[in-house]
Amino acid sequence: MLRHQLQFGYPMGEDSKVFETAGELFALLSTPVRLKILSVLCNGEQNVSMLVEATETKQPNLSQHLNALYRAGILGRRRDGTQIFYNIQSQRAVTLCRAVCSQIAIDISDAADVPAQDRLVRARRSA
Repeated sequence: MLRHQLQFGYPMGEDSKVFETAGELFALLSTPVRLKILSVLCNGEQNVSMLVEATETKQPNLSQHLNALYRAGILGRRRDGTQIFYNIQSQRAVTLCRAVCSQIAIDISDAADVPAQDRLVRARRSA
Protein backbone atom coordinates (compact mmCIF):
# COMPACT_ATOMS: atom_id res chain seq x y z
CA MET A 1 0.00 0.00 0.00
CA LEU A 2 1.28 3.43 -0.91
CA ARG A 3 1.89 5.57 2.14
CA HIS A 4 2.30 8.86 0.37
CA GLN A 5 1.58 10.34 -3.02
CA LEU A 6 2.65 13.64 -4.50
CA GLN A 7 0.04 16.20 -5.36
CA PHE A 8 0.11 15.12 -9.03
CA GLY A 9 -1.14 11.67 -8.08
CA TYR A 10 1.73 9.29 -8.79
CA PRO A 11 3.67 7.27 -6.18
CA MET A 12 6.68 8.71 -4.39
CA GLY A 13 9.82 7.12 -5.70
CA GLU A 14 8.61 7.52 -9.27
CA ASP A 15 8.78 11.30 -9.01
CA SER A 16 12.38 11.60 -10.22
CA LYS A 17 11.65 9.72 -13.44
CA VAL A 18 8.38 11.56 -13.96
CA PHE A 19 9.98 14.98 -13.47
CA GLU A 20 12.95 14.04 -15.64
CA THR A 21 10.72 12.87 -18.48
CA ALA A 22 8.41 15.90 -18.16
CA GLY A 23 11.45 18.18 -18.18
CA GLU A 24 12.70 16.56 -21.38
CA LEU A 25 9.30 17.05 -23.03
CA PHE A 26 9.04 20.68 -21.92
CA ALA A 27 12.60 21.32 -23.14
CA LEU A 28 11.73 19.80 -26.51
CA LEU A 29 8.66 22.02 -26.79
CA SER A 30 10.33 25.14 -25.41
CA THR A 31 11.07 26.86 -28.72
CA PRO A 32 8.42 29.01 -30.40
CA VAL A 33 9.26 27.51 -33.81
CA ARG A 34 8.39 24.02 -32.58
CA LEU A 35 5.11 25.26 -31.14
CA LYS A 36 4.33 26.93 -34.49
CA ILE A 37 5.11 23.67 -36.31
CA LEU A 38 2.69 21.76 -34.09
CA SER A 39 0.04 24.44 -34.52
CA VAL A 40 0.33 24.30 -38.32
CA LEU A 41 0.28 20.48 -38.38
CA CYS A 42 -2.89 20.41 -36.27
CA ASN A 43 -4.64 21.38 -39.51
CA GLY A 44 -3.25 18.33 -41.30
CA GLU A 45 -0.15 16.96 -42.96
CA GLN A 46 2.19 19.49 -44.58
CA ASN A 47 5.32 19.25 -46.66
CA VAL A 48 8.51 21.09 -45.77
CA SER A 49 7.90 23.94 -48.26
CA MET A 50 4.48 24.59 -46.80
CA LEU A 51 5.89 24.53 -43.26
CA VAL A 52 8.67 26.99 -44.21
CA GLU A 53 6.04 29.42 -45.45
CA ALA A 54 3.60 28.89 -42.58
CA THR A 55 6.22 29.23 -39.84
CA GLU A 56 8.21 32.01 -41.56
CA THR A 57 11.38 30.08 -40.80
CA LYS A 58 14.40 29.35 -42.99
CA GLN A 59 14.48 25.79 -44.34
CA PRO A 60 17.73 24.63 -42.63
CA ASN A 61 16.50 25.88 -39.24
CA LEU A 62 13.07 24.33 -39.77
CA SER A 63 14.63 20.98 -40.73
CA GLN A 64 16.55 20.85 -37.44
CA HIS A 65 13.35 21.43 -35.47
CA LEU A 66 11.39 18.91 -37.54
CA ASN A 67 14.06 16.28 -37.01
CA ALA A 68 14.08 16.85 -33.23
CA LEU A 69 10.30 16.49 -33.06
CA TYR A 70 10.43 13.42 -35.32
CA ARG A 71 13.15 11.70 -33.26
CA ALA A 72 11.10 12.31 -30.12
CA GLY A 73 8.06 10.61 -31.68
CA ILE A 74 5.92 13.73 -31.69
CA LEU A 75 5.89 13.95 -35.49
CA GLY A 76 5.68 11.33 -38.19
CA ARG A 77 6.87 11.75 -41.75
CA ARG A 78 6.47 10.16 -45.13
CA ARG A 79 8.14 10.64 -48.48
CA ASP A 80 6.21 11.21 -51.68
CA GLY A 81 8.67 11.52 -54.55
CA THR A 82 11.03 14.33 -53.62
CA GLN A 83 8.68 15.79 -51.00
CA ILE A 84 8.72 14.95 -47.28
CA PHE A 85 5.43 15.36 -45.49
CA TYR A 86 5.12 15.72 -41.71
CA ASN A 87 2.16 14.91 -39.50
CA ILE A 88 1.26 14.73 -35.83
CA GLN A 89 2.00 11.38 -34.16
CA SER A 90 1.59 12.35 -30.50
CA GLN A 91 -1.84 13.83 -29.86
CA ARG A 92 -0.96 14.04 -26.15
CA ALA A 93 1.91 16.44 -26.87
CA VAL A 94 -0.42 18.54 -29.01
CA THR A 95 -3.06 18.54 -26.27
CA LEU A 96 -0.44 19.76 -23.78
CA CYS A 97 0.73 22.54 -26.12
CA ARG A 98 -2.82 23.56 -26.95
CA ALA A 99 -3.77 23.76 -23.26
CA VAL A 100 -0.76 25.89 -22.33
CA CYS A 101 -0.90 28.16 -25.39
CA SER A 102 -4.67 28.61 -25.08
CA GLN A 103 -4.36 29.65 -21.44
CA ILE A 104 -1.58 32.10 -22.27
CA ALA A 105 -3.67 33.55 -25.11
CA ILE A 106 -6.56 34.06 -22.67
CA ASP A 107 -4.21 35.66 -20.13
CA ILE A 108 -2.85 38.04 -22.78
CA SER A 109 -6.13 38.97 -24.45
CA ASP A 110 -8.11 39.32 -21.21
CA ALA A 111 -5.28 40.74 -19.12
CA ALA A 112 -7.54 43.18 -17.28
CA ASP A 113 -10.17 40.51 -16.60
CA VAL A 114 -7.89 37.72 -15.36
CA PRO A 115 -6.65 38.19 -11.78
CA ALA A 116 -2.86 37.86 -11.46
CA GLN A 117 -3.16 34.76 -9.26
CA ASP A 118 -5.23 32.99 -11.95
CA ARG A 119 -2.78 33.59 -14.80
CA LEU A 120 -0.50 30.86 -16.02
CA VAL A 121 2.42 33.29 -16.34
CA ARG A 122 3.05 36.81 -15.23
CA ALA A 123 2.46 39.41 -17.93
CA ARG A 124 5.60 40.76 -19.60
CA ARG A 125 6.43 44.35 -18.98
CA SER A 126 6.80 46.60 -22.01
CA ALA A 127 10.28 47.99 -22.56
